[in-house]
Amino acid sequence: MQPRFLLAWIALRMLVAAALTGSFAAVAAEVSVAVAANFTLPAQKIAQAFEKETGHTARLAFASTGRFHTQIANGAPFEVLLAADAETPRQLEMQGLALAGSGFTYAVGRLVLWSPNAALVDAKGDVLRSGNFGKIAIADPKLAPYGAAALQTMSRLEVWGRLKPKLVQGESIAQAYQFVASENAQLGFVAMSQVFASGRLTRGSAWVVPQDFHKPILQDAVLLTKGRSNPAAAAFLVFLRGAKARDTILAFGYDLCTSQGSCRSVPQSAK
Repeated sequence: MQPRFLLAWIALRMLVAAALTGSFAAVAAEVSVAVAANFTLPAQKIAQAFEKETGHTARLAFASTGRFHTQIANGAPFEVLLAADAETPRQLEMQGLALAGSGFTYAVGRLVLWSPNAALVDAKGDVLRSGNFGKIAIADPKLAPYGAAALQTMSRLEVWGRLKPKLVQGESIAQAYQFVASENAQLGFVAMSQVFASGRLTRGSAWVVPQDFHKPILQDAVLLTKGRSNPAAAAFLVFLRGAKARDTILAFGYDLCTSQGSCRSVPQSAK
């Protein structure tokens, strides 16, 4: 391990040890967490469990990962970032805006083609080739990793050129979902966590995009420099890696990767 990574790891573990041993128990603290829009629902549930268990409060903000990168670079007071990719946390570390060596993959995202119409999306995604719909929504590929994955999927299926005139683009995956849920678009690429619960589709019809159709959506968390002295920030990252948070992450349709790189998930049903 390089010296700067070793020092960062030691500093983080000191904060973690203090948080876990109760050194800060008398003073409940607050941590400001920037959360990628796709992770809204699980983050809310995890934050509630975190507060109940530790006494600390996680104040959550939701937006696209690209927007958060810009805000953090401009001095936004976030202390932890839950990104929708692995590259943004690495860039923040290189820029000195995140504690080097503190990043880890907390979830692996799954992309879904979804419609509230139960008869529209088939189990193989052939509706994309037929083009029998009005508008299709995606997140901005330049700001949102789920949007980039959607673009890669359409390119893989060789339908991007035909579907481009039908495109409705949201800044984040949350906005893409809203376009479809409000029926301003008949279908769209969304995060599985937005339309699945406990491994089953909550409504409508969906095609779970095979993972080899796009680059893996590795979602990394990182301790930002503004949070390096905040015990609540360290405690939140510890909690995020714990059993309760991991069970929640799996229940919302994400995969989890071990330190050896293997991943596990819960079975998914599109009906």
